[in-house]
Amino acid sequence: MDKAECAEMRVDADRLREVFRDRGHVERTPRDEALKLLPAAVLVPLVVHPHGLNVLLTRRTDHLHHHPGQISFPGGRVEAGDTSRVVTALRETEEEIGLVPEQVELLGHLPDYLTGTGFCVTPVIGLVHPPLELQLDTFEVAEVFEVPLDFLMNPDNHKVHSMEYQGRMREYHAMPYGDYYIWGATAGILVSLYGSLRG
Repeated sequence: MDKAECAEMRVDADRLREVFRDRGHVERTPRDEALKLLPAAVLVPLVVHPHGLNVLLTRRTDHLHHHPGQISFPGGRVEAGDTSRVVTALRETEEEIGLVPEQVELLGHLPDYLTGTGFCVTPVIGLVHPPLELQLDTFEVAEVFEVPLDFLMNPDNHKVHSMEYQGRMREYHAMPYGDYYIWGATAGILVSLYGSLRG
């Protein structure tokens, strides 16, 4: 598939169900213990609208210790009572934005995403069926917003930048959208989703 074809790639709910049907779910042996990383999971919520799919994202509050003010998926660390990464993603999502698990149609997961800040993040993919009655945890979440999936799956909107971190130059993905700067792990997970859909 060349770049022109990728730019025209349209993704709907049926295409996503097809892609993830044979990929399995998140019940597997994680790699984070061997790598000494903190296990975490996020939900990649794809909101089903008549006009197409939107990705639901959050902006973190500015006072948080980890990634203040950044654009992120709802999610967080695995806790002792969590029986799977799916449970973690759904629990954290409900705590952060009030999206109840009953509104999420689970499809599967992407490969673990290893962050430079020491987390092993499992991205859980789910279709979200409106209407949404979200209630934000205002300590953690400053706002929620939606971005068309077609925009995020268009390679013309995928940027690569670099920055110095702990004395080393590191490259990272970015997908600017209006006033929102989507970058780092969030953009990296979206690039991973793009790779899965393109394949």
